[in-house]
Amino acid sequence: MPKFDVAKHDLERLVGKEFTVEEWEDLFLYAKCELDDVWEENGKIYFKADAKDTNRPDLWSAEGIARQVKWALGMAKGLPRYEIEKSDVVVYVDEKLKDIRPYGVYAIVENLKLDEEALRQIIQLQEKIALTFGRRRREVAIGTFDFDKIKPPFYYKAVEPDKIRFVPLNSDREMSADEILEEHEKGKEYGHLIKGKPYYPLLVDREGNVLSMPPVINSETHGKVTEETRSIFIDITGWDLNKIMLALNVIVTALAERGGKIRSVKVVYKDFEIESPDLTPKEFEVDLSYIKRLAGVELSDEEIKDLLERMMYDVEIVDGKAKLKYPAFRDDIMHARDVLEDVLIAYGYNNIVPEEPKLAVQGKGNDFVDFENALRDLMVGFGLQEVMTFNLTNKEAQFDKMNIPEEDIVEIENPISQKWSALRKWLLPSLMEFLSQNTHEEYPQKIFEVGKVTLIDESRETKTVSESKLAVALAHPKVTFTEAKEILDSLMRHLGAEYEIKEIEHGSFIPGRVGEIIVSGKTVGIIGEIHPQVLENWGIEMPIAAFEVFLRPFYKGSFL
Repeated sequence: MPKFDVAKHDLERLVGKEFTVEEWEDLFLYAKCELDDVWEENGKIYFKADAKDTNRPDLWSAEGIARQVKWALGMAKGLPRYEIEKSDVVVYVDEKLKDIRPYGVYAIVENLKLDEEALRQIIQLQEKIALTFGRRRREVAIGTFDFDKIKPPFYYKAVEPDKIRFVPLNSDREMSADEILEEHEKGKEYGHLIKGKPYYPLLVDREGNVLSMPPVINSETHGKVTEETRSIFIDITGWDLNKIMLALNVIVTALAERGGKIRSVKVVYKDFEIESPDLTPKEFEVDLSYIKRLAGVELSDEEIKDLLERMMYDVEIVDGKAKLKYPAFRDDIMHARDVLEDVLIAYGYNNIVPEEPKLAVQGKGNDFVDFENALRDLMVGFGLQEVMTFNLTNKEAQFDKMNIPEEDIVEIENPISQKWSALRKWLLPSLMEFLSQNTHEEYPQKIFEVGKVTLIDESRETKTVSESKLAVALAHPKVTFTEAKEILDSLMRHLGAEYEIKEIEHGSFIPGRVGEIIVSGKTVGIIGEIHPQVLENWGIEMPIAAFEVFLRPFYKGSFL
């Protein structure tokens, strides 16, 4: 979850009221944050805020926290309103960026008075949005510029790499595009997002001055924002127009909380034009009966209305329903439970008296879990070592390293790390990773895992289904398909199941040494010797034989 620093005095000037450190500890909860640390620096108190919601980038700054606190305390009510004045500024987007980084949105915020703390918050908010919400700049990259030092109109262009030269941020010399990607700190970190493309994205002004090479680095010499800056030009690029517009809405409204005046920019694409930002309120409707039934506290219609207004909703109650309008900088309202959560945040979780549930039932163990545990004991009896790996993984591990085509899997929208960006659909990649990290240990290595995988199932409400599987991997110099099959034979005998193996082709296994495991005419797993390319991909020099089977088809078998 995002963590960021805020100054106590800055929060209080934004709220318009002073509080004790202890009071702030409770106030942070209104903004879905926890107070992680407190320290003093140059006679001023600072907080480390730990955000608990990756879908609320509007709360990842002093401006966002202060705004939420003002509303929660009743110092303001209903939908926050920000005026937007049209400017005559235009940005032209090159159609050649279609397969490189196709979209950009822009805005101007004027009449700002920035000090060190305000500037720190602007930079920090950009970084947190790009890192977490923007998936390390892949989906959202943000640039800010001193508008008074650049000359519109602007051009978001596709430029051949060998024709790019400018002084990147925090550098004192002009560099080529390739030099930036190879030598500059940010180029090394983010250059992979554009490296190898026939064109690189470039934002330039009417005189051809380079402002930015999204999503890598801004210019040091044109438009750098300082405490003297009074008008900021904001540039946000990415692959999803809705996502980058949301990020722009967050940035401009945060600056508006500091007294800034928002001005829109016309963005011209080949086939359409837009004005950005777009702060049109979003709408949702929820049954009040749902709120009352699940809230756990007695609430009247008027109390619910008041609590929602303190969470920045406009509320109209009609025929037992709350018709809601909420800010354009939010994109997290997808279900009535999201509205219920806001009601309870405004009410105060600490104000809810816990009640011990009165249950007329007795707990007992889950039969399927007992079945899984019995299988674990059996595998240990075969001389295998159990490992427990993470359900979270990534597409590279699940497909690329396993030498198979990429398929649809369940992905995390805003992962903290690309290494943990998806839910696995099979276990063997996890066992391969384990073996790759233990090549220094003695062989043979014989391991197994009983674990969960997550598959896409459009017929279910969640569009997913969780399945339990068993995977076995054997690694030593003389391992063969037969050794893995002997363990599979013993497993099937204990399960009371008859099976057959049908030869198939599979990129993860050596051709001619891989087959589907079939029970009662249905494929329940796969067995084979791991392909040398897969071993090389994982950095493993030892041959491996392995199999993996679904467990649910064998539940209630004779093994129990």
